Amino acid sequence: MAVPETDLALIRRFCEKQVPPEMREQVRVEHRVRGRTVTIVEHRPPWNPALGPEWTDTPQARMKYDEQTKGWTLYWFDRNSRAYVYDLLEPNQPIERMLAEYDDDPTCIFKG
Repeated sequence: MAVPETDLALIRRFCEKQVPPEMREQVRVEHRVRGRTVTIVEHRPPWNPALGPEWTDTPQARMKYDEQTKGWTLYWFDRNSRAYVYDLLEPNQPIERMLAEYDDDPTCIFKG
């Protein structure tokens, strides 16, 4: 079983609301799905045209879905893009709780 479509729809809407439409040429927040894992990624345009037209991607948070508990576990990334369990929130929570914690970012670990 993959990630529930209802949860994916919540994540999709959440990401869309992170950046106002008039700012999306400067920054975008999107999600990527791989199996039972969803990663929230910040995209930024090239700051130096000599580096090419590719936008940079910075992972900000990862959430893994547990099929048995129907809950999610939240992860944060270090500067080398390695993911670690976010230990200030119990695992196996509803997706709404994970997104709220990421949005509140009480430790500034997700968005800086």
